[in-house]
Amino acid sequence: MSQVFVYHTPELVPDAGRPDCAVVVDVLRATTTMATALQAGAEAVQVFSDLQQLLDVSATWPDSKRLRVGERGGRVVEGFDMGNSPLDCTPACVGGKRLFMSTTNGTRSLARVQASPAVVTAALVNRQAVVDWLVARRPAVIWIVGSGWEGSYSLEDTVCAGAILASLETTWGIPASELTANDEAVAALALFQQAHTNLLQLLHQASHGRRLLGLGYDADLKYCAQLDSIPVVPQQREPGVLVLNP
Repeated sequence: MSQVFVYHTPELVPDAGRPDCAVVVDVLRATTTMATALQAGAEAVQVFSDLQQLLDVSATWPDSKRLRVGERGGRVVEGFDMGNSPLDCTPACVGGKRLFMSTTNGTRSLARVQASPAVVTAALVNRQAVVDWLVARRPAVIWIVGSGWEGSYSLEDTVCAGAILASLETTWGIPASELTANDEAVAALALFQQAHTNLLQLLHQASHGRRLLGLGYDADLKYCAQLDSIPVVPQQREPGVLVLNP
């Protein structure tokens, strides 16, 4: 039986040990954007914590086959092709291209767990696809790692962790008390059970949601609040490179 640990931020991930599978969550907006881009036909999403490293690596790719995706504080990084909005990831824009991506929070979480045997990314939009992937493989130890905001707890990542746990409980028919392996997992499930009927309202209440609303990203929040709308699982093929079906 799988044991599911939830860590609210990459800073809280234990230094010792590693899971059989790490599930990285950044609902607003990195992991939502990754799922959307890969569904729209992107060749891969390659993530970087450091902007200069992103520029150096992406410079080795033809202009026609790359998109530089940079976000800091919710805004597009100057000189980059696009920011972190999933609504920009249309087939016409991203099809056949590699996204070289660096965001405020999500790419840091991926870097923290990239040595795990299996790494996938989850958001509300692809929750059930990730659950189905986990059920098919039954990893013994699962870490769900939220991205938070600059080291702090975030409501949206925790509610997504709870959504994954709720679906695992239903799909496996195993009581949540047997799946949840730390207090954070119990709390995440409780938050989802309270908020599942109006996830958009929760995103509006979250500090980063309010930050994005202030920047005019109302439509992004509506998109990110959709549950189970994208049937894809971004998976790490090599450290920092996410694809479909590696």
